Amino acid sequence: MEALSPIENGSAALAELAHLLKSAGDELRLEILRALAQDSFGVLEISHIFDVRQNSISHHLKVLATAGLVNTRREGNSIFYRRNNSHLGDQALLRAALFQQIDNLELSPDVQTRIEDIHHKRADISQSFFKEHGSSLREKQDLIAEFKVYGGQVESFLASCELPQWHTALEIGPGDGEFLPLLAARFAQVTALDNSATMLQRTQQLCEQQQLGNIEFIHHDTQFCREQSQAFDCVVINMVLHHTPSPRQIFSDVSNALKPGGVLVVCELCQHNQDWTQQACGDVWLGFEPRELVEWAQATNMQHGQNTFFALRNGFQIQIHEFVKVPSQVTER
Repeated sequence: MEALSPIENGSAALAELAHLLKSAGDELRLEILRALAQDSFGVLEISHIFDVRQNSISHHLKVLATAGLVNTRREGNSIFYRRNNSHLGDQALLRAALFQQIDNLELSPDVQTRIEDIHHKRADISQSFFKEHGSSLREKQDLIAEFKVYGGQVESFLASCELPQWHTALEIGPGDGEFLPLLAARFAQVTALDNSATMLQRTQQLCEQQQLGNIEFIHHDTQFCREQSQAFDCVVINMVLHHTPSPRQIFSDVSNALKPGGVLVVCELCQHNQDWTQQACGDVWLGFEPRELVEWAQATNMQHGQNTFFALRNGFQIQIHEFVKVPSQVTER
């Protein structure tokens, strides 16, 4: 492991280091940090995960935040906690070493079950929204970004990717199916995956109207990818991650389904503060920082490739990233 960088002299630096070590010296806090490797959670969710009273969890989170071990982000009216994976600061390598050691520990079955319960609840809320608002959702989502605004950008971006093969492609959450004809023209076989039966039916109708015969439609979430080891040359996720219960899990599932050298293309909103999108469009997350996407990819054996960003007149920004599946024998630099 790389040597820890020297810490500047002075009692303040020593006090900061002592505080970090003391903050980490608690079993429950270590378990919280381990759980936060999987996702961002709110106080009530963490309280449920560990079956501990909310005021006690709030205290432990405050200690971890003061020590710089966790960060917070606001999603509408809720505050979510996540691990501080920043590479900046004198204690960055120490945090990374601590997280690496924590991640070697297994979560208890009960804790893992409660985390899955939270993901299921988030997914149920999202699916209910799409079922109820499916017919009017397009109009609402166009308030953020119409497909014609980013679709051509994603198509050009995909064309510039260097895939070993252009045989099989998967689109996760194809929406109205507007990008599928572009994939069908480039790949021999395309799979459309959506956990909303309402949206998938609309997608299928569009493709049938255009007489696209090389598309398979799957009603499932990304657990489907866990059963498709190294099946796809390319996976595309267009403006979907902010609707998903666990974006990091999406990356893990996709990595399993990608062939070595295969490419994941992600088009997504940058982090924003327009929380009206949660009520109007069913958004779970208010976009993402680019480094979050990169961290999730690197944690699941994918390298960050090219990327591009562009701003919209309504204040939103869109980011497009390429992530390349690293062959198992290759160690990332």
